[in-house]
Amino acid sequence: MKFETIKKVILAAILLPFVFMLIEGVFVLRTSILQYRELEKDRQFADVLARGGSIAATEILSEIDATRRYLAHPSSGTAVDMQHSRLTLDRERRAFYASLPPHDTLDQGLAGELSALSLAYSRIVAARSAVDQGRYSGSNPGSIYWYAALKQLAVVDALSPLISDPVLLEKSNQLMGILLTYYGERLITGIGTRYLNQDVSARFPIELFIQGKTMLGAGMDHMVFHSTAPIVRDIVAYLGRGDQLKANAITDAILAGSRPSRPMGDAWAAAQRERMAFLQQKMVEAASDIHETGEQFSTLSHIHLTQILALCAGLLILATLVMMLAARGLRLIDKLARDRETLVGELRNAAQTDLLTGLYNRRGFDVAASALLTQAEHGSHWISVVLFDLDHFKKINDIHGHDAGDAVLRHVAGVARQNFRSFDLLVRHGGEEFLALLPDSTPGNAAIVAERVRQAIEAAEIPLASGDLLKVTASFGCAGRANDAANRNFEDLVKRADLALYAAKASGRNCVVSGPVVPAPPQEERRKTVSGGGFDSRI
Repeated sequence: MKFETIKKVILAAILLPFVFMLIEGVFVLRTSILQYRELEKDRQFADVLARGGSIAATEILSEIDATRRYLAHPSSGTAVDMQHSRLTLDRERRAFYASLPPHDTLDQGLAGELSALSLAYSRIVAARSAVDQGRYSGSNPGSIYWYAALKQLAVVDALSPLISDPVLLEKSNQLMGILLTYYGERLITGIGTRYLNQDVSARFPIELFIQGKTMLGAGMDHMVFHSTAPIVRDIVAYLGRGDQLKANAITDAILAGSRPSRPMGDAWAAAQRERMAFLQQKMVEAASDIHETGEQFSTLSHIHLTQILALCAGLLILATLVMMLAARGLRLIDKLARDRETLVGELRNAAQTDLLTGLYNRRGFDVAASALLTQAEHGSHWISVVLFDLDHFKKINDIHGHDAGDAVLRHVAGVARQNFRSFDLLVRHGGEEFLALLPDSTPGNAAIVAERVRQAIEAAEIPLASGDLLKVTASFGCAGRANDAANRNFEDLVKRADLALYAAKASGRNCVVSGPVVPAPPQEERRKTVSGGGFDSRI
């Protein structure tokens, strides 16, 4: 497998799991953000519901009662109470509007209810001014406050479908049921009390009474639907008491057109007031419960936000680590690639170089000689070959050992490298035989160079591991020819140099012979002549 392919595979092995983890992390992050937004939205709606329910259950009714007391008995005390109730309602109204979501995120139905509520509050402000100016003498602005309370209930009811959390949705429905039940009971009690306090000829306002019964029924339906909640069970249990059932019977009788006796009417009014106080207490409890639920959502939303930030930090750290690992992996791959190239170069050199002498071996020489001859065709007229062989090398191995023979070969190779020309091509031709290719050199010039090398070898003192100094000689054969592109018979040139080398051996060794001085004898006879009849001294 190529290193580029390996590089891609390693990068894929590092990056693909990270990409999948990143995609999963983005999905989890997106889910967490959506959960955070839902929790934050529900927390906001819980705050709005709690404040809206509290206004409808407490602040509006408190201002109605305080205003009625002031109109019935004007004094500094009742005036202070009325102003205090006004300030409380205004403060809660501002907090309610501040807790609303941005106006552009609200649906049209809720936006319409909020507009109607704002108009109802503006009527309350106008009614306050009229009360302060004494224009409500002998009457009270209860209907104006009543209308505002109904609009506040409508806003609370419109907010409920926007809640996502099932627990908070159930609690908002519970609050709405209690509010509707309370306002239905309040309308029935107010109308019924005023009717019973009038004379027999008074007309019974059946439409308002039916409206109260309708609100009461709607509220009870809300509560019966959520009858498993403890607060609803308390209300159902309270309304099932004997005195409350008796009060319901009197209410039905009044609606049917009968007028109960004074004691019975007083008992009914007392039971209704007790019922409204109980329901008002439950409204406050439900609103407080919703507010607490909103605080829990706020805590959860902050926890989710912390988790989101931690997840982002984790993804950032993971991305940094993966990038560092990828960079480190790339550096490692590049190092492996460089090491591979170095190793391939070393192996290539080892395949073309003689490990003992550092010179070219035959394979390397063939490649280099081919390139050299091709280059020499354009600038050289002659090319020569010098073939030289160490004299009596076998005796060195026999007497001093093969390690000494290796030392001699290394030393002779070094001497030859120093004394041949820098652009001559030198090779260990085999055993103790060396060959040099001399471009742009006639056989005579090659003989001059060979003589210089021969003298350097003869003069050299080769140190052995034993401490002895050894001197050796070599025999040289030279041959040359014109460098003609049409004649590339390099083997023939080596053969003629080989013949000259055998001539040098036959001439007493340690000399240089140029060209074939004597004809080449048959192969067996030539070996006997050079080796003294027993062996070939170059083997």
